[in-house]
Amino acid sequence: MTMSTQGLNERKTESGATLLEFTFVAVTFFMMLLAITAGANLYFTHNALVEATRRGARFAATQAASNPAGTTTACSSDEINSGPSLTAIRNFAVYGNAAGTGPALVSGLQPSNINVRYCSFGVGTGTVSVYVTGFNYNLVIPFISKQIVMPENRTTVRGESAGTFPEDCSP
Repeated sequence: MTMSTQGLNERKTESGATLLEFTFVAVTFFMMLLAITAGANLYFTHNALVEATRRGARFAATQAASNPAGTTTACSSDEINSGPSLTAIRNFAVYGNAAGTGPALVSGLQPSNINVRYCSFGVGTGTVSVYVTGFNYNLVIPFISKQIVMPENRTTVRGESAGTFPEDCSP
């Protein structure tokens, strides 16, 4: 009988150690899980910004860069954010429509983050670049909260219709 009492006393003294070990392992596990989730959200946001520039560039390739539509534009480094369709292009990149209605496709993205640059742009010639600058991502991991300035995302496509209609299709 002394033997069973001695084994029972040893188990009672170790019962707190198991709870303490579980606490350390569980806290570490859940912090790692949250960090992985935050990293996945950061990656998703990066891909969504790239998609916003792609969408805006495809839309810009079909819009007029000058008045009258189809006139070939110049290509200089200071010629950004100009043209009659600038607001529509920015709205299309951010909201998915030219009117700028509905929620932003990327949380926190504003039309002011979108820049448009035409280079020798005309019907079937030149290029248009749409890029995102100054977008801040809020990374939140337990005990770590940091604002990350996302890198510039740029998409460049060739000119297409440049806002013109063929003679036989014009309204």
